[in-house]
Amino acid sequence: MNPHIQNIILEATKAKEISETEIIQNLWSDYGKIIRCSLKGSRHNSIIVKHIQLPDKNNHPRGWNTNVSHQRKLKSYQIEIEFYKSWSKYCKTSCYLPTPFYLENIDTESLIVLEDLNDSGFSERKTFVNLFEVKLCLTWLANFHACFMDKAPKDLWEIGTYWHLKTRPDELKALLDLPLRDAASAINKTLNDCKFQTFVHGDAKLANFCFSSDSKKVAAVDFQYVGGGCGMKDIAYFLGSCLSEEECEQLEPELLNFYFKELTLALKDKNTNIQPQDVEREWRQLYPIAQTDFHRFIKGWSPGHWKINSYSERVAQDVISKLKNK
Repeated sequence: MNPHIQNIILEATKAKEISETEIIQNLWSDYGKIIRCSLKGSRHNSIIVKHIQLPDKNNHPRGWNTNVSHQRKLKSYQIEIEFYKSWSKYCKTSCYLPTPFYLENIDTESLIVLEDLNDSGFSERKTFVNLFEVKLCLTWLANFHACFMDKAPKDLWEIGTYWHLKTRPDELKALLDLPLRDAASAINKTLNDCKFQTFVHGDAKLANFCFSSDSKKVAAVDFQYVGGGCGMKDIAYFLGSCLSEEECEQLEPELLNFYFKELTLALKDKNTNIQPQDVEREWRQLYPIAQTDFHRFIKGWSPGHWKINSYSERVAQDVISKLKNK
């Protein structure tokens, strides 16, 4: 770690010394690193540094090395900084996320210094979850959506999620499912035109949730694709990230009921004029459309992906049929 960054960390955390550094992971396509720094002389035992550095050459794991892909990634880091700078302070403990200590975006480098969630009691990362833990994440998402309901996503993605159609022309072109490709614009428009808009996390997969050791609390990270949209995008994507095909189909009614119950409580707690039943009435109908929107992306991006299954195919075919008959 270069001396300039070390000095930034020491000043931002009031630490006397960085005693140890540990690389947690490389960023997608080698765009930098996420590092944990152990501190001495600070009230924080450790902090997380997300250091974005443009690679000498693009190295996408699935071969999408295009300028569109490169520009999308650059913008995503700028947006993450803006979210932490301007919007994260509105999130309550019910949608806990790391506190930012330092944010900088200069030319080809960006630096994000954050609270270490491990140090704050969210030390567990899970690859498999039980039903209680799934619902814990749905509660987080319900509160996040309630927090930003009807807010304009200033300086964020106008339309959130990393698979948004406008930012994925290459994947659409590669999509061999012609009925799905032809329906892509209508699916996108239906979601974008819904009355009730919020901020979506945009990459709400299980890997971006951090659990307490007793699995009774959860926090979230990675806000590169936060922006405006229908909350059902996050829910469809999250459930698809942690449930099997059979679980998605069997548990969907129970989990949607739970999410909307939590959203109702969160909206009432916010003392907003928005009627929760009106949001639920609109968004429930949009859930399969949100599922199909992601299905469209994944089928063009990686046709052999495990998330493409008979259930997602059936949902997509039903959505396409209904859109045709509108």
